[in-house]
Amino acid sequence: MRRWFTFALAPVLLLAVGCAKAPTEKLESAEKAVNEARTAGAPSYMAEDFAKLEGMLANAKKEIADQDAKMALLRDYGKAEQLLASVPTDAVRVTADTAKKKEEAKVAAMQAQQAAQKAVKTAQDLVAKAPAGKDRAALEAIKADAKGLTTSLTEVQAAIDAGDYLAAQAKAKAIREKSEAVATEIRNALAKVSAAKAPKGKPAKK
Repeated sequence: MRRWFTFALAPVLLLAVGCAKAPTEKLESAEKAVNEARTAGAPSYMAEDFAKLEGMLANAKKEIADQDAKMALLRDYGKAEQLLASVPTDAVRVTADTAKKKEEAKVAAMQAQQAAQKAVKTAQDLVAKAPAGKDRAALEAIKADAKGLTTSLTEVQAAIDAGDYLAAQAKAKAIREKSEAVATEIRNALAKVSAAKAPKGKPAKK
C-alpha cells in the first residue's frame, strides 16, 4: 500500500517541480529600470556601469530562453531570477548617478562655452588689427575663420539646450583652440610688422 502511494505521488511531485514559470514580471521590471537609465543618459555619462546592467539583463534573457527550450518538467528559472534580482536596484543607482554626472557636465559645458566666447572675441579683435600689408588672400582666410568661429558658437548653445553637454564641451573646446590659433597667427604678423617699422641702429663709426 505504501509503495503504491509513493508511485502514485511521484508524477504529482514531478509535475509540481517541473511546472516552473518564467520570471516574466521580474524581467519586465528589470527591462523598465534599464530603459529608464538609458533615457536618463547612462550610456554617455555612466557607460561602464550601464554596460554591466545590459550584460546582466542579456544573461538573464538568455537563461530564460535556454530554460524555455527544455521540456516543461526540466525547466528551472532559479538562475534567471538570481540574475534579475539586482538589476532594478542597480539601475536606480545608475540613473541617480547619471543625473549627478549630467549636472556636472552641464556646468563644465557652460564654462567651456564662456572660454570659447572669450577666445573668439579676442581673435575677432585681433583680426580688426591685422596688418593691411599682409597677403590679401591670407587675411581674407583669417577673417573667414573668425566669422566661422562666431557661427560655431551657436552650435555649442544648441547642444546645451538639447542637454547634450558632452558634445557642447567638445565643440566649445574645438572653437577655443581654433580661436587661439587664429589669434597667435595674427599676433605673429603684427610682431613682424612692428619689427620692420622699428628704426635700425646707426652704423658704428670707424
